[in-house]
Amino acid sequence: MPRTRSAAPVEQPVPEPKTKTLTPSEEPSKTFILPKSTSDNARLLSLPNPQSGELSRYFFCPERGLFEFTVIAAPPQSARSILFVPSCQAITTEDDKTPAAASSIAKKADILVATPIDPIFFLTALLSSSSKSGHSLFQPLDDIIDSQDDLPPHFRHVLYDDTFRNTLLARAEAICDTVEAGDEKMLRFSEIKLVKELISKAERMATQGLPASLEQRFVRQALAVPLLSVKRDDVQTSQVSADSDANSKSDDGHESPSTNTTTATPSVSTPAGESTPVPQPDSEESASADRIYHLLRVSTALSFMKDSYLSQSVGSRVDEMLASTESPIDFQPLKDRLKELAELRAEAHASRTISDFSRKRGLDDEEVEARAEKKRRKEEKDEKAKASESRGVRDLKKVNTVGMKKMSDFFKKKS
Repeated sequence: MPRTRSAAPVEQPVPEPKTKTLTPSEEPSKTFILPKSTSDNARLLSLPNPQSGELSRYFFCPERGLFEFTVIAAPPQSARSILFVPSCQAITTEDDKTPAAASSIAKKADILVATPIDPIFFLTALLSSSSKSGHSLFQPLDDIIDSQDDLPPHFRHVLYDDTFRNTLLARAEAICDTVEAGDEKMLRFSEIKLVKELISKAERMATQGLPASLEQRFVRQALAVPLLSVKRDDVQTSQVSADSDANSKSDDGHESPSTNTTTATPSVSTPAGESTPVPQPDSEESASADRIYHLLRVSTALSFMKDSYLSQSVGSRVDEMLASTESPIDFQPLKDRLKELAELRAEAHASRTISDFSRKRGLDDEEVEARAEKKRRKEEKDEKAKASESRGVRDLKKVNTVGMKKMSDFFKKKS
């Protein structure tokens, strides 16, 4: 039999690797920065906001406590995104089939940073409502919690956590009157204790220093002394009198005006080896000014806490107690100073408007901020319009149209 040659094997085409396309998600993911060394039982919970009562997202760790999220966002006029890359990516070779670590991009550059929040702000809303319904009776904490039927389940989980229980009781005792009843402590909400606790917090904030934005807007600007304007008639009268005195002296044969200017200033001879003493401000005045600045910082911190963490009813009660004679801190020197500055500003404004009508009126701080905001919005609008223009429109704007007819000239009726 004749030998037949076997057919050569047909080479199969190697399939090309498929490239994975990125598809944007309908709801962009959020970037959280959480605290270190948290327990395995740490969770993201939905708790009622102490100020509004609406459910908001918080981070709860039984060992570290409660944390709220502070949003750090990019300015609206400049869009930003975040690229997440693993710290060490595995380098793959032809023999190694291990895939490299994937990167991701967050469309929004908003970062939510977990910052600690005191549990007394949550307990204030709980205990103040129970004191109204219970007619200010001493009750155990468990009975106060059980009396609230509409508590969210996540908030009830925080209140009944065994690890967090001691911290919760300690913060409840800071704003409540306590009575020992056997092995259990009975609590009753105290407004004066709440005010003292808020003042101690505000004192710490004022001592450590407020943020630069709060310090500049609510402290420096509020205590800035206004500059009183000088009438033009007074300036011209003083100049005319000075010129007449100089001319009379020159006519009498005395020194020339240039020499007179140098000799008009009285000179004080100082013995050799001695320095001229520099006048120092009074220690009492400086101490009073420091006290007023400190009181305004404390007042600013209290206002921030009331507006952010206390309900409207509790905040109004705190204001009433701070204004009463039983207040733990006296804001009367600050009120007197602010009243005095308000009178000086009114006097300066009146002197600017009455002394010279031809001069432009000075702008207030609110008007300056309004003009700056209007200018910023105009710049944002111009930037958006410039970004939406096509390249052809931008090139046409650069064309020299001097001597060219307008398009409307071609559509006019013949004379």
